[in-house]
Amino acid sequence: MNPTFMEESRLLRTRGAIAGVDEVGVGPLAGPVVAAAVVLDAAKAGKLRTKNKWWHPVKDSKLLSERERDDLVKIIFVNSVSVGVGSATVEEIDRLNIFHARLLAMKRAIESLKARPGFIFVDGNFMIPELSIPQRAIPDGDAKILSIACASILAKVTRDNVCKTLHAEYPEYGFDQHKGYPTKLHYDRLKQFGPCPAHRKSFAPVKLLLSQPGETISSGQRIV
Repeated sequence: MNPTFMEESRLLRTRGAIAGVDEVGVGPLAGPVVAAAVVLDAAKAGKLRTKNKWWHPVKDSKLLSERERDDLVKIIFVNSVSVGVGSATVEEIDRLNIFHARLLAMKRAIESLKARPGFIFVDGNFMIPELSIPQRAIPDGDAKILSIACASILAKVTRDNVCKTLHAEYPEYGFDQHKGYPTKLHYDRLKQFGPCPAHRKSFAPVKLLLSQPGETISSGQRIV
């Protein structure tokens, strides 16, 4: 399934600017959850998906390579009226839980838009609380709604860049490779070095390690 601009087009006359919002980083053991909101330029989008459209290669960010995502982010910026990024920190994830943290990140992404949208398409099954703008939750929205798909790409690239920064700070964990996700490499490094400050202490594998006395080699300080 490939996303289109048809749903946004149906609301343009009555709602004005339409935003799509999505997040990435729910499953990782480390790093923030990052969301992006995108208001596309309707004049440059059109309804139908054709090979000559700028957004023909756009789809769910998980189906694209890193290079494809990086290239598309530049194109998305050029063809958008406004884009916004928001995040929830590791500390907020541990305090609120990941469900509420992801909604908070999406709310912040919407609030960071320079152009206030008249309607929002939200990826997933749940709407964003405490938001005065009308919205609709769309399951698998990144595969159906163009603005959500663009938001998913922007959020993914942004979070990957955060993980590259974490790698520079904690190179022994391999954040540049696994991006915080629970891969074998990540588990192995966690067992070897223990959790670092970038890890989500409320997530089971990290929580288990924290319950065992020890030291984190990377920070040189005891974190239990």
